[in-house]
Parts: sequence; C-alpha cells; structure tokens
Amino acid sequence: MVNSMLETGIPKLDEYLSGGIPKGKSLIYLNYPGVEGDVFGMQTLYHCLTTGNNCIYVSSSSHPNMLIDQFSEFGWPIENYKEKLSVIDAYSSLVGDISSEKFIVPDPEDVNSITEVIDHVIKEVPEGSVFIFSSLSTIMDLCGEDNTINAVQSWNKTAKRNRMISIYNFTAWPYTESTLVQIKNDIFNCVINVGGITQQVIYGQYFCVSKADWIKFQERSMLFRVLRPGGIKIYLPKILVTGPFNAGKSTFVHSLSTRAVSVDRKGTTIALDHGHIDYKGFSADIFGTPGQNRFDPIIKMISGEAMGVFLVVDSTNPENFNRAQQMLEITTGYGLPYVIIANKQDMQDAISTDDIRKQLNIPEEIPVVSTIATEKKGVFEAFELLVDKITGGI
Repeated sequence: MVNSMLETGIPKLDEYLSGGIPKGKSLIYLNYPGVEGDVFGMQTLYHCLTTGNNCIYVSSSSHPNMLIDQFSEFGWPIENYKEKLSVIDAYSSLVGDISSEKFIVPDPEDVNSITEVIDHVIKEVPEGSVFIFSSLSTIMDLCGEDNTINAVQSWNKTAKRNRMISIYNFTAWPYTESTLVQIKNDIFNCVINVGGITQQVIYGQYFCVSKADWIKFQERSMLFRVLRPGGIKIYLPKILVTGPFNAGKSTFVHSLSTRAVSVDRKGTTIALDHGHIDYKGFSADIFGTPGQNRFDPIIKMISGEAMGVFLVVDSTNPENFNRAQQMLEITTGYGLPYVIIANKQDMQDAISTDDIRKQLNIPEEIPVVSTIATEKKGVFEAFELLVDKITGGI
C-alpha cells in the first residue's frame, strides 16, 4: 500500500519533512550553480518507483534515451520500472531528433505545448502519481520567465486536483529578482536549497529546507556528497576517535570502516588511524589518535575541525579513566557531541556501562555503548547514536 506521505529518498530530508511530502503538494530542489543538484530529482524519482509509485518524468534537458545510462551511473536500474514510469519527451523536437517515447512535446519552446502534453498524460496515469521535472530552468530558458512561472502555477493546481505531488529540479541562474523571489517564496509548498560551501572553489555541498508549509518549520541544513554508485549521502567530513593507550581505538576504527589504514609500530599506533564508512545513507571520514599524552596537540587540532567524538575506554582498566577524562575535556571544550565506547565488554573483568558512566561522571543524555570492537558488536549502534547527535544539531 502506497503511503499518503511521499518519501523523497534523500537521507535525513524525509525526517526534516515529518515523513515526506503530502499528496497535492509541490516541492522544488533549488540548486545553486556549480553544485551537483540534478541528482536530487533523480534520486527522488528512483526512490518513488522502487516504493511502488507511478511517476511522470518530464525530460527537458537531455534525450530520454540517455535516462538508463544517467541512472545506472548511480547504480539505479530504472529500466526495471518501465510499467510505473511515463516519460514526457520535451527535448527531442527541440533538436530535431527522433523519439520513441509515447508522449512527445511538439514545440518545447512553447509552454502551452508542454502544458497540453502534461494535461493529456494526467488523464492516462492513476490518481496520486508523482510528477518530476528534470530541469525547470531549461523550460524557463526556452519559454521565458513569466510564461514559465504562470505555467508552473497551473501545473501545480492540476496536480493538486488529482492528488499528485509535483517535484522540480531548478538551477538558480541569474534570472530576474522577481522570478527568483516567486520561486523561493510564493509558488511552491516546499523549497529545498542545494548549495555549495565556497572559498574560491566549491569544497563542500549542503542542502537546506528553507520552506515547508505542512510542518512547524525549522530551517535545517545538512552536508552531503554524491557517490557513483550510491547517489546522495549525508557527509560527515571528520569524526574523531580518541581514548587512552590500548583502549582499542584502532580496532574500533577498522571495525566501523568500509576501508581503513593505521600507522603503527609493534602493534601500537604511532600516528593517525584513518577510516571511511558508508552506512545507511551516511558517508563519514574517521580519524583515530594515539592515546599517549604527547599526542594531545593532535587531539586539539582535530577537535577544532571535527563534527563529533567517540571516546573509547577499556572496560577492564579503570586505572586509565582519569586519562580518559582528560582527553574528553580536550574535545568537549570545542562543544562537540560525543559518545562513550565501553570497549572489551567480552572480557571477564569488564565493568558495566553504568559503572563506567558513574566513574567518568558522564551525564545521562550521553550514550555509553557496550562494544566488542574485535567482533564489531555495538560499533554501528554507536555510530548511529553519534550521527543522531550530530545531525540533530546542524
């Protein structure tokens, strides 16, 4: 049974939207030039198809024959869902190419021509289908700003009458201020800004819910990266793993990571551990520090750049808890969210997580997680807890 709320399939976004998009609503991915924004609409389309929704895809910026290759780049076999997907070809006629699609816009430079085909398709698809526009900015470039704005308002009304959800990809090229204000504030029920963090070049990307009229609104932002294959993943560029000597930090990093490397001598880490994890829609880089006091400057340096901290303690060695508290004080001085890793819980003389909480004087709201890093037990549960703390505060 298809849910009355449509999930976008974008990690964390559906949570921010209280479950997704209600029937009859419209959403725009407002992409700033230079970022990989088009994949948002593509990922939403593929997710909708895989969850049993009927979809209409308006292809206006590339030939529909390229869809399979474009989606396969991210590991999405869209060809498996042909019975659920209706493609409107709003491109081929523009370049004089032949199209094999059932629905073809005869004049993509005339917005009325696009509207006529959309109205025809709506009569043929089930009520409650999902409308996705590959590039509203391409339509605007061809048909003009005012004509496109008027058409979008009409398309949204039609979609609402048919309990459809309309979703648009749009690149915010230097259109008139009036056009951009209407797009950001007036025309759509929900606006997701997709932008870049810049310093001469774009070195990070984020999305931000700037409007959603069906929820009690709170602007939330999230870093992301685009993986091929994989699509959009929430990106946590630096998570710190620290703790006393021989607590099991390197083992924890390797157990958690998809790939990892350590620099050690005679079994002891003498430089940083570095790991990377892709897990449940999240992509994170993990950095583990040696436990000796002489490496404290490294802990301070990474803490200044990290988004969260795992403090790993040896549950069998409370004599090192004072050192653990010192290391925790270094990191919490930066206001970082953290999780305590009570490692080696399989050992006979391991003390309980409750006792560790008391001895380290850890507040109740901070998780203390029982782990056996050598067996990967508890490590992913700890990761999810830290992610919740990090993303809840962005």
